[in-house]
Amino acid sequence: MSAAERLGTCDVARLFAPPEQRFAEFSREVDGLLLDFTRQPLDTPALEALLGLADASDLPGAIESLFAGEQVNHTEGRAALHTLLRVPSAVSLPTHLETLHREVLAERARCAAFVAEVHAGQRTGATGERFTDVLNIGIGGSDLGPAMAVEALRPFHLGRVSCHFISNVDGTQFADLADRLDPARTLVVVCSKTFTTQETLANANLVRAWLTEALGESAVPRHFAAVSTNSSAMDQFGIGADARFVIWDWVGGRYSMWSAIGLALELAVGSEHFQAFLAGGHAMDKHFRSAPLRDNLPVLLGLLAIWNRNGLGNASHAILPYTQRLARFPAYLQQLEMESLGKSVDAAGNPLQRSSGPVIFGEPGSNAQHSFFQLLHQGSGGVSMDFLLPVTPPAGDRGGSQLAMANCLAQMQALMAGQGPDAVRADLEKRGLDSKAARQLLPHKLHRGSRPMSLLAFRQLDPRTLGMLVALYEHKVFVQAALWGLNPFDQWGVELGKQLCNSLLPALTGKDGPALPAELAPLLGWMR
Repeated sequence: MSAAERLGTCDVARLFAPPEQRFAEFSREVDGLLLDFTRQPLDTPALEALLGLADASDLPGAIESLFAGEQVNHTEGRAALHTLLRVPSAVSLPTHLETLHREVLAERARCAAFVAEVHAGQRTGATGERFTDVLNIGIGGSDLGPAMAVEALRPFHLGRVSCHFISNVDGTQFADLADRLDPARTLVVVCSKTFTTQETLANANLVRAWLTEALGESAVPRHFAAVSTNSSAMDQFGIGADARFVIWDWVGGRYSMWSAIGLALELAVGSEHFQAFLAGGHAMDKHFRSAPLRDNLPVLLGLLAIWNRNGLGNASHAILPYTQRLARFPAYLQQLEMESLGKSVDAAGNPLQRSSGPVIFGEPGSNAQHSFFQLLHQGSGGVSMDFLLPVTPPAGDRGGSQLAMANCLAQMQALMAGQGPDAVRADLEKRGLDSKAARQLLPHKLHRGSRPMSLLAFRQLDPRTLGMLVALYEHKVFVQAALWGLNPFDQWGVELGKQLCNSLLPALTGKDGPALPAELAPLLGWMR
């Protein structure tokens, strides 16, 4: 009998014998970040088998290749050096990375100087007024990461500017914002590596028209900044030379928040807090690169994901933060994980022999309890879960934080222990139901328990901790990719829809264009 067959239907509560020993063996702590995987259907032999799989796949070699700047993104012929973005100045690097690191540090200094000028009122709008609002325009990694982090770190905002984000191409986000923004006091940051992303350019041109209508064309260089590599496109748009920031081709969009793509975050929290965010990511990098596999948080989290997807057959994974500050974290991880691991061929182009990335979804915990937790408790499908829990309440909110903690621990206990027939029957009898009514209701109140879950607990959601969490999940994805043998750094799946959109747009705008797919003709006729 395989480990999956042996443990797939086991009573996880029985594995807690004694609880202290299980906690000691199936939990790890690094820098105040605790991974508790005691409630996974996992025992010592199964964990050893997973660690053996990591060794057999040469995971340590893959990790070293990532940090050494080797060409790990094979289909695009690139390294994936997002970890270099958070390396501090004093760290010694191999010669071939030193030049890139100097460029990173120089750009980091330019961002800090820009932020300081905005905060001090030295960089102003066209009318000489200080900026009070920052509008970030991007999509995908140019939106999800900064928007998530700005919300997560709201207690650390300096209060110099308010940050807003627009990404969707339909224009409604800006329509809802426009009446609340003063063009004279609004700084716009356009984030697009190529400066050709259709949705980002549509929104940038929409905001440009709004601003120039109020302030004139000459105001554009004073009110727009950009993160891009496309100088000619920025020239044409009117971005000033002193408000352009670099993004490199070895930084994937979903890994780019550590770069100038995080400018809106730095404007919100200040450079000191942004440096703490980078330091948290770098601390997790050092741990990932140096810790033994059995004590390595990203490795263990990745192996647990492999175990749940391939061993237990769970096709979905829920991210459940018990703090509203991390409300956007599930959406951020949706892109990170599903864009990276949504592959059906390996790095050599061969069909994968195992199922790869699961569907990622989630919501802040207590809200989710009143929406989709019904499926987690009693649904027929398999869903694995990560609970995220800060244990130190923010100032002035001790009661609410304790209630959130109690909810989190109660849900974890209920999902693990369940409620069997004897317990349900006793409860119904206690309530005074007669035997017939109790028999009819009993199957509806059964909870089978033993739902697979892990807990990530941390003292406080501060900039350093957020950096650690984001880097932890980045490396978790890399572990899964290494064991599945796929490339987590490309995303060819999104390209086909973009190409078709460009061919369909003329038909919707009344212009001549390529022949339409026959299947769409009736629908387009109805839409006209």
